[in-house]
Amino acid sequence: MRISMLLAMAAAALCLAGGAKAESPVGERHLEARNPTAALRDAEHRATVRVTVWYPAAEGSAERSLDIGPPDQPLFYVGEAAPDAAFADNRRRPVILFSHGYGGSARMMAWFTTVLAQQGFVVIAVDHPGNNSLDKMTVAGSAMFWDRAGDLQAALDKAAADPAIGPHMDLRRLGVAGYATGGFTALATAGARVDLQRFRASCAAHPDDGLCKPQLEFPVTLEQAAATLAAPELAAEVAHAGEDHSIAGVRAVFTIAPALIQAFDPASLTAMDVPVAIILGGADPVAPPNINGGAAARAIPRARLKALPGVGHYDFLSTCSPRALGAEPLCQGLRTAQGPTHFETLQMALTLFGRAMGAP
Repeated sequence: MRISMLLAMAAAALCLAGGAKAESPVGERHLEARNPTAALRDAEHRATVRVTVWYPAAEGSAERSLDIGPPDQPLFYVGEAAPDAAFADNRRRPVILFSHGYGGSARMMAWFTTVLAQQGFVVIAVDHPGNNSLDKMTVAGSAMFWDRAGDLQAALDKAAADPAIGPHMDLRRLGVAGYATGGFTALATAGARVDLQRFRASCAAHPDDGLCKPQLEFPVTLEQAAATLAAPELAAEVAHAGEDHSIAGVRAVFTIAPALIQAFDPASLTAMDVPVAIILGGADPVAPPNINGGAAARAIPRARLKALPGVGHYDFLSTCSPRALGAEPLCQGLRTAQGPTHFETLQMALTLFGRAMGAP
């Protein structure tokens, strides 16, 4: 389903949340933030984090395709945005931080983030160092998942200080969203605490759990991850895994097929006091619902959970093209048509953020 249909769906969703439909095109700007832990995860030891910002743009801004793959034969239909466009107006708008999934990218999830921007939010997304599809991936980037929250903090600080973006951000209205491992990241920004030993114990007890196996995007065994985390050069950072990685001011969290929930201390989930909404696929073999999104929903007070029957893990990625359905491994396991899944996701997210922070 292309972006025009998703935008129409999003408008209906925002009306459900009590807001009025925005008509702005979407602007896109790129920044580079610094996070010291990025150097431990990045293959080239760069302490930088790529940041993409989407926002409501001025009328007449020329949008370009964000589709992934050759222009004449894309693999994923993503959407459109206008590079470096002017903002639609001078108003300060609510801000959403976004974290992609394991081995993904900010652009891969732009079907979701650009719709939020079209509806009036400033959306700040990152490519997590050492664990994104644009760079060489590393075992450290895969295993040091608690440092992802710091990437979002660095991106938020950079955008807030940017003279073209900062004046349009209302930091009193801050939300976080994420897909898969990004859903884990979103919960960490709201106070969930990592317990590495708990995750290891869970995998020992349930070795067939999809998250305890090497992932399709970048296969890493539990043994490889443990050996990497035991390296002397990472010892100091591993010692900080269980500390507070929250971001001040987060008012709502939206997670899509969240993963790694068994890596959280359950008491920290129970202590969360912000609105949380979780959407997942009922047929997800990668992040099994019962011990991931379902477990989070049972632990977090007043969390809202929606399980989509028959939907798998990768159904939440950008829409696979006909070419990708026959050639792209991530598209081979699709369980259902992606359009309805995307619509349900947008509707739930816009309702949550609209209620928690007010219409943009």
